[in-house]
Amino acid sequence: MKLYLVQHAKAASKQIDPQRPLTEEGERDIQKVAAFIKPLNLCVDYLWHSGKKRAVQTAEVLAEAVKVKEGTIAHDGLGPNDDVTALKNELVSTEQDVMIVGHLPFLGKLASLLLSGCESAGTVVFKQGGIVCLSRSELNQWQIEWMVTPEILV
Repeated sequence: MKLYLVQHAKAASKQIDPQRPLTEEGERDIQKVAAFIKPLNLCVDYLWHSGKKRAVQTAEVLAEAVKVKEGTIAHDGLGPNDDVTALKNELVSTEQDVMIVGHLPFLGKLASLLLSGCESAGTVVFKQGGIVCLSRSELNQWQIEWMVTPEILV
């Protein structure tokens, strides 16, 4: 199983727009990441997002660069401060490849819980618009396969 964890791209502040859409910079960054991953021919069963505007917009761009078999959908429990345990249990019980577009601190806690068993371990430093690819072995152990952030792309 492959799990792609994506922090939404840079969004406007609540003061500028309470819906917090992507900024022009955020849009450029996620387009750059999408262009980079497109030749990789990534395929996922599902592309889940939190339903917040910035996550939806990020997911829409990525859906153009990744083959999504079953659909791009809002998934409950992906909010910034939601409990990661329920999602961990859901992921452990599936063999399907999933891309999740979400928020901090949720993504950091989920990655740490999967990789170390402790959600506060701080195992991954997420960047807005970045993707972290995790894989699960036959022994139910998670590893980081790769990571890409807008800052490293030209």
